[in-house]
Amino acid sequence: MAHGSCLCGAVHFSAELPTKWVAHCHCNYCRRAHGAPFVTWAGFLDHQFAIDADSEQPAWYESSPGAKRGFCSRCGSPMFFQSTRWPGEMHVARALFADPLDKEPSAHVFYESHVEWLDIKDDLPKKVSTAPPP
Repeated sequence: MAHGSCLCGAVHFSAELPTKWVAHCHCNYCRRAHGAPFVTWAGFLDHQFAIDADSEQPAWYESSPGAKRGFCSRCGSPMFFQSTRWPGEMHVARALFADPLDKEPSAHVFYESHVEWLDIKDDLPKKVSTAPPP
C-alpha cells in the first residue's frame, strides 16, 4: 500500500500496489495543468485506488472531452487524471506519494509535445502519440 496527499494535506489517498505503469507525460495539458515541463504519472486500476475516508474530496475539472483532472480545492495541488481513453484507471501524480512505489518510470509519452529547453538524456523510450490539441 502506498499513501500520499496534496501540499496542504486536505486530500489524502491510498493506492494498492502493484502499479499498472509509471511514465513521464509531456502533453500540453499536463504541462499547463502542473506548470512543469512534464508530469510523472503512476497508473492504477480504479479498484486499487481510494480517497481516504477522513479526507476532503478533490475538485474536478474537465480539461478536454472525456478527460478530467482532480485537484485540491484548498491548496490547488494538481493530483489526479481520468479519461475515457483509459477506462477503469486512475492516474496519480507520482510526486504526491510519501511511500515508495514498485515501479520506476518506463517511458516518456506524448514526446512530440516536449519543451525544447529541457534536454532529456535518459535511456527511456520516447513515445510519440497523437496528442489532443492544447
